[in-house]
Amino acid sequence: MMEKRYQELKAAEKGAVVSILAYIFISVLKLVIGNWASSAALKADGLNNFTDIIASVAVLIGLRLARRPADDDHRYGHWKVETVASMLTSFIMLMVGLEVLYSAIKDIVHHELSTPDPIAAYVGILSALLMYLVYLYNKKLAKRVSSNALLAAAKDNRSDAWTSIGTAIAIFASSFNLNWIDSLAAIVVGILIIKTAIDIFQESAFSLSDGFSEEQLEEYKQAILTIDGVKDVRTMRGRSYGANIFLDVTVLMEPSLTVERSHEITETVEKMLEIDYQVFDTDVHVEPYGKNN
Repeated sequence: MMEKRYQELKAAEKGAVVSILAYIFISVLKLVIGNWASSAALKADGLNNFTDIIASVAVLIGLRLARRPADDDHRYGHWKVETVASMLTSFIMLMVGLEVLYSAIKDIVHHELSTPDPIAAYVGILSALLMYLVYLYNKKLAKRVSSNALLAAAKDNRSDAWTSIGTAIAIFASSFNLNWIDSLAAIVVGILIIKTAIDIFQESAFSLSDGFSEEQLEEYKQAILTIDGVKDVRTMRGRSYGANIFLDVTVLMEPSLTVERSHEITETVEKMLEIDYQVFDTDVHVEPYGKNN
């Protein structure tokens, strides 16, 4: 399974590269046209896409470093590098979001408003179409290679497509002497960048602090209890290393079972969790079932 996972991560890199190339193109296009057409919303959206370049590069680096094999200092491998990269990306996104928000509010307060050229709206529509195509590609690839990082990147591609559509609508509206809408749209984009940064930070911090979903643990427990020979599940701990789930499980079995039979049951538990729930590694400990349990 280890070699298979390495190959899946290598394949997932293609999606990160596609995202990087797409973001470079549309961020440069939006920043250039946004300045030329005097559109605060399009410039804010361009800065948003610039942070996405950094995020995609972080995902790419994370995927590559995560493929490094375990060593004496990293017994569980380097899977968490991907999560560390995501956290660093959240800090960058937060700074950019605050800058976009500050600039947009300053323009409104000081009445530095202008009516953008309609061409800025067409750039927004073009960007939305491009990013939705990238989203479809990355979503399909992420499911094929079981990459949570790439799937998260795909969702970011989709949100960027929606943001570009909103930007285009705001620019069209500002063409009817409602030029304040363009700056208002820039404020909304800034808030969305900040919210995304906070969400990424919270998810990364939760994973790096070995947090794990209680609902998932309960789901695993109920599945284990359906296996013949398992009387109960005493304890279960889970942690994530990148997209890989590691479990420590203590199950109770009849003390009269042979060591060979107990071992067969633990292998069944491990295989079931791997196939049905894509658990990367499960360590099963057996204890005797009795009246004191």
